[in-house]
Amino acid sequence: MTAQRILLVEDEPAIREMVVMALTRNGYEVEEAGDAREAEVRLADRLPDLILLDWMLPGTSGMELARRLRRDAYTEDVPIIMLTARTEEDDRVRGLEVGADDYITKPFSNRELAARIKAVLRRYRAEDEEGVIEADGLRLDTGSHRVTAGGEPVAMGPTEFRLLEFFMSHPERVYTRAQLLDYVWGRTAVVEERTVDVHIRRLRKVLADYGYDRLIQTVRGTGYRFSAQEET
Repeated sequence: MTAQRILLVEDEPAIREMVVMALTRNGYEVEEAGDAREAEVRLADRLPDLILLDWMLPGTSGMELARRLRRDAYTEDVPIIMLTARTEEDDRVRGLEVGADDYITKPFSNRELAARIKAVLRRYRAEDEEGVIEADGLRLDTGSHRVTAGGEPVAMGPTEFRLLEFFMSHPERVYTRAQLLDYVWGRTAVVEERTVDVHIRRLRKVLADYGYDRLIQTVRGTGYRFSAQEET
């Protein structure tokens, strides 16, 4: 089984070293960032399974970074645990309000940290296993990685699956080719925008056998959208 990846965003080297050692010992793969800018570079390269985010970062605060991540479709579903020395209830509430899934106050024990991470990942995994998206009879199961149309299995490649999953998760919104490259391929992918057109054609071809190619609509001069409504 592939190790789950955690991005640790913490500006104090001593704390980073302690946390990395503890998480590695528990079987996690850990990436480190010392501030928000470095964290965003890491995130653009590859999404982690969870982010450990320090509240007090130099420059952009952890609170502001969490707020940004929750507003971005690319990172909005990544679980976040805030690390902070703040103990007041109002501070904890603020952290949760900006989108953090849990909150650990410093100093904390390695056992507590491991338990909190397991609990958050378990919660997200349970949600993923129930994650079925459906539109007009087209059904995508994120847990089993299967697509069915009217109950019949639909075979497609991994890129087409990710593209369809993104579209079905964000219906009725228009996305440019550049945005689709960011969200589906990743922000550091070295591919051209016409690559999107190629995979859109492949996805439509697969769906056409079941009458669902109409759901992937071209918005002239802009990009694409997923919609069960008739094109206008």
